[in-house]
Amino acid sequence: MEKKKILELQGVTAGYNGQIVLEEVNLSVYEKDFIGVIGANGSGKTTLLKVILGLLSPIRGKIRFFIEDARHIKKHIGYIPQASMFDKKFPITVESVAISGLTASVGLFHRFSRRHRARAHEAMEQMGILHLKNRAVGELSGGQMQRVFLARALISSPKLLVLDEPNTFVDKSFEKDLYEILKELNKEIAIILVSHDLGMISSYVKTIACVCRYLHYHESGEITQEVLESYSCPIDLIAHGDTPHRVLKDHQNCRGCTGKLKTGGEKYPC
Repeated sequence: MEKKKILELQGVTAGYNGQIVLEEVNLSVYEKDFIGVIGANGSGKTTLLKVILGLLSPIRGKIRFFIEDARHIKKHIGYIPQASMFDKKFPITVESVAISGLTASVGLFHRFSRRHRARAHEAMEQMGILHLKNRAVGELSGGQMQRVFLARALISSPKLLVLDEPNTFVDKSFEKDLYEILKELNKEIAIILVSHDLGMISSYVKTIACVCRYLHYHESGEITQEVLESYSCPIDLIAHGDTPHRVLKDHQNCRGCTGKLKTGGEKYPC
């Protein structure tokens, strides 16, 4: 059965104050995709997410959504930002954070109904944090907080889940649980995950998008010599070992991209 397309970026160029960060980006996202987005700091990963989320308009190019009721796109996309964007000192409860994920559906100044609170409880129960509903978010561990943000992102039953460096404040004991949760969620929804930790995400993602001003999309599947020779952009190679990982060759137009990825201390171009 052919997968349905959720969104498409066509020749998207984006940036800030006249300075280009992303250039001529083409990307299609289909239902049940699990795309790992990698790249060095400043390469354009977060800018890409902002374009997808509608927080930044492209300088050139188009972004199209193939979703019913596309006028209210935000309720179809669940978003988990970087930890640094949340103030742990802000006095707000777990339940209040979770239910705030419905704001795009009910409006900023509308009160949440009993039905909305019931849905929040379902989302918290799904993430195993219903017993913490009255706890201040700032009192939680990193793993518990990540579950809260997952509940918030999933409460509107989105078609696409977008995560920006979700493991930056997760305790190591929860990190594998987080990816197992995402793997289960991926049976129903598409996921775009930005991460520096290639060693971990390569065990779970289905495809990889390497961003360094341009975007290079690496399809999963068997890689033969014939396939390698047919692409001008390098394909990812699977290396076996105790920690599954993928090694990406240099991109010819990946100028000035010198990031490092954690796969046993080896250096990678993006």
